[in-house]
Amino acid sequence: MIGILLITHETLGESLIQCACHVLNRRPEQLMQLGVAPGDDPNDLLPLARQLLKLVDTGDGVLIITDIYGATPSNLAAKLLEAGRVEGLAGANLPMLLRALTYRDKDMETLVKRATGGGRDGVLNMLKH
Repeated sequence: MIGILLITHETLGESLIQCACHVLNRRPEQLMQLGVAPGDDPNDLLPLARQLLKLVDTGDGVLIITDIYGATPSNLAAKLLEAGRVEGLAGANLPMLLRALTYRDKDMETLVKRATGGGRDGVLNMLKH
């Protein structure tokens, strides 16, 4: 099973995990988060991020989900990426996380495609739907 690590601003990652636990009625395994606070130096957080990555990786790889591409959390995540082994997605939302949790028993390519689709398809104008 592919591990999932959220690297986000402040407590967003933990909030997304709590919401996913509510929806799934359980705490998924191999799921952790790292919150980046204002003033945190990404270089200081890199060893902790690597440690969390190892904790969620049981040999099948890790998907890192971050919130805003180009912001400090995604820049930190980018330092951990290894094509096919440690992949990263930006634009974190609850549908993306739920889709990632649902498809992480598949291969990395399928997981990335499904999680991206979940995040994108979860955004819609409710009046036009």
